[in-house]
Amino acid sequence: MVRALLAALLLAGFASAQDIAKPIPFDTPEADAIVSKMQVFPKDNAWNLAVDKWPTHPNSTKIVASIGPNKPFRYNTDMGYILVPPDQKRLDLKLVDYPDESDKGPFPIPESIPIEGWPAQYLREPKLKNATLDEVQRDTRKENGDRHAIVVDPKNMMLYEFYQMKKVSGGWQAACEATFDLKSNKLRPDGWTSSDAAGLPIFPAIVRYDELKRGMVEHAMRVTVVKTRRAYVHPATHFASRLTDENLPRMGERLRLKADTDISKFSPEVQAICKGLKKYGMLVADNGIDWAISCAPDPRIPVLHEELRKLKGSDFEVVTP
Repeated sequence: MVRALLAALLLAGFASAQDIAKPIPFDTPEADAIVSKMQVFPKDNAWNLAVDKWPTHPNSTKIVASIGPNKPFRYNTDMGYILVPPDQKRLDLKLVDYPDESDKGPFPIPESIPIEGWPAQYLREPKLKNATLDEVQRDTRKENGDRHAIVVDPKNMMLYEFYQMKKVSGGWQAACEATFDLKSNKLRPDGWTSSDAAGLPIFPAIVRYDELKRGMVEHAMRVTVVKTRRAYVHPATHFASRLTDENLPRMGERLRLKADTDISKFSPEVQAICKGLKKYGMLVADNGIDWAISCAPDPRIPVLHEELRKLKGSDFEVVTP
């Protein structure tokens, strides 16, 4: 049924990046049709590599133990994005924390740019469900947090990601901005951060509605852990720790759901995530809640907490090329 819907949207012209005339929110059939046809980074990019045949890291058991083998697997409904036309108006941005590790503007920032968690987290939280997007953009309720914001230009295949994005008097500000060419394997400069601590992009890691309906997340995901090592491994370019214990994961460390993990009793949506974790794995991208991946805050995606928590840290292993 979903394939038929995407086909219908193609016929209607919705799935052509060339036809984008105005910003399109991620939680729409139009966005589904467009992103489902995008080649996000080249096929040999780290986010697109199948790792189901990779060997287990020799220190896998101890690294998993440092994160927590008995801790539940989780997800955050956090990372939304917006698609923009190639002629989207570009705006100046005040960079307040990492100007020397940010790319140069101006940037294509639409008025309707979603901030991390918008809209599903807000709709599902009684104290926040009446918030407007403008209030969230301005952080009038003083939620603070990472406030990621993501803009995708599918015509030019460019990605713009912002950390701690906020609308202020006279414009916008962010702690950091990272621009990625989705046609290229080029990394951030060595030692540079991004909107993620590891220097990685977020958009290619997001669990999206269209993928869940197709039956498999066909790329690596991002995962956070509380403690990381003062080190990074390809494709990461930055660390965010003073700890040197070799049993801690590095930024960019790749973890994979073990092949023999039984996923047959899960819902189709959770099975789609698990299939992706078995084939493509997940990359350590930031310090945060242990064993937490990122899912689009899309109201069309059902709440998956109880199912995902049935997986434990011990169901995962660290792999290496």
